[in-house]
Amino acid sequence: MSITPGMCMTLALSLGITIGVQRAMWMMAGELVGVAIVASTSAVGVATFMLRYPTAFELFKYAGGAYLIWLGIQLWMSRGKMAMPEDNAEPNTASRWQLATQGFVTAIANPKGWAFFVALLPPFIDSSLPMAPQLAALVIIILTLEFICLQLYAHGGRTLRRALKKSGSVRLANRISGSLMILVGVWLALG
Repeated sequence: MSITPGMCMTLALSLGITIGVQRAMWMMAGELVGVAIVASTSAVGVATFMLRYPTAFELFKYAGGAYLIWLGIQLWMSRGKMAMPEDNAEPNTASRWQLATQGFVTAIANPKGWAFFVALLPPFIDSSLPMAPQLAALVIIILTLEFICLQLYAHGGRTLRRALKKSGSVRLANRISGSLMILVGVWLALG
């Protein structure tokens, strides 16, 4: 599931283009914490509660989607803290906290992630054995695979950034990233 282009991978690609892999690691850290929470709580039944009472989850999802759309618009206009600076322009960078929060919100507010873990994890947990070690092993495997995929997408974005910068298309790079960010926001809000 991680390797397929979803919200988190699109976000990693977009940040790889605009701010580079090293700075995108902060988004990845937040995203991995979010995925760990989603996987763990799905296994213990919180996701079932959220699926029964979706109103609060829906509001969180819409707010997260609106935030990502706003960031995408800022990137599209080559403004904001995540836009790649034009030649000789001073970069206006997002804080580590902002990047981590963006990753966390994207992971937590992803309804497909919740549904996937609700369906995936229970068959792998043996109720006759202690749950904590089983869950820990599964979450470690999930996070390892997720991190590898985030890296692949962010490095792909970095490669795309180099190609676009070489051709003098910084504004195009920001517009591609902005469009991807808007797409993730719409996907999050309406998905």
